[in-house]
Amino acid sequence: MIDVKEKTILNDAGIFDTMTEFEHEQIMFCSDNASGLKAIIAIHNTVLGPGLGGTRFYNYKSENDAIKDVLRLSRGMTYKASISGLNLGGAKAIIIGDPNRIKSEALFRRFGRFIDNLGGKYITAEDVGTTTSDMEYISMETQHVVGLPEIKGGGGDPSPVTAYGVYLGMKAAAKHTYGNDSLNGKTIAVQGIGKVGYNLIELLHKEGAKIYVTDINEDNLKKANTDFNAISVNNEDIFSLDIDIFAPCAMGAVLNSNTINKLKCSIVAGAANNQLENEDEHGSMLKTKDIVYVPDFLINAGGLINVYSEVNGYNKKIAFAQTEKIYYTVLDILSKAEKENTHTQKAAIAIAENRIKQIMQLKSTI
Repeated sequence: MIDVKEKTILNDAGIFDTMTEFEHEQIMFCSDNASGLKAIIAIHNTVLGPGLGGTRFYNYKSENDAIKDVLRLSRGMTYKASISGLNLGGAKAIIIGDPNRIKSEALFRRFGRFIDNLGGKYITAEDVGTTTSDMEYISMETQHVVGLPEIKGGGGDPSPVTAYGVYLGMKAAAKHTYGNDSLNGKTIAVQGIGKVGYNLIELLHKEGAKIYVTDINEDNLKKANTDFNAISVNNEDIFSLDIDIFAPCAMGAVLNSNTINKLKCSIVAGAANNQLENEDEHGSMLKTKDIVYVPDFLINAGGLINVYSEVNGYNKKIAFAQTEKIYYTVLDILSKAEKENTHTQKAAIAIAENRIKQIMQLKSTI
């Protein structure tokens, strides 16, 4: 189990040694001067099937930060697919730049050609900074794309399914912690009100939870307050609220030595990827504080389940039914971690890696 954060990505040893450490199969660097495209596709593991993971469009501070992010995200997709029982591997792509400035049809179509060159080893979908419309442009150049609009036979925006899975995972954690899964009257802080965060807040509001929110976008905060009576707080203050559940739904690495020390909640269950800055250290730290942590790659798998269902013809009912399994998997993971006296992230990774190992052995005998 490798902590990507503590490694120097482009170190003196070289990128190939780094790939070996992180156990990645392939990294593709994509550049096109005419469209301004600068992208990286990271394929982590394809034992279970082709690597499926969204394309994140983000204005990274440095190329090193971009590489670090795509390596962490693609590895997380491997575990997400495995623990969800999907016949998929793990991969992810990032496009470097400000999506509000450089998005264009030409950029996405050029990116689609790079994806097509991989011959189906990587299937893309939408992610932070990209939309179903962007996937339409990519689909003009390759068939290896999901997350298309419903009118085009796709599943549309996967955010509602992702939020539904997070909601169910949160309820499972509540059942494990409190003895029943009702969220009525529970105080819940949601960090990040993007598409997933907003859909999650709607579900929590319907069940009668008291909701605190924070976001860098003031309009998002106002909408959450108007629609769901959510109480806005400063991003720094949200960690120290005296609440029942904390739901990170923004960017990764928000759970670190500083923020975990501030937490006064019983449960951490949110949609963000790679929430633990250091998986082992901070997973153990949460356990020591008696905070139940639901592994992010398990609880946020609804989006992946939704886009995977497009491969054989999209059916919304089937996607939601498959997502409902997250509830029971969360209960199993929390029970396993408790019995083995280990932290939940370690327990979940062990299950995901064991499935991959078993299928690899099976294939080696064929």
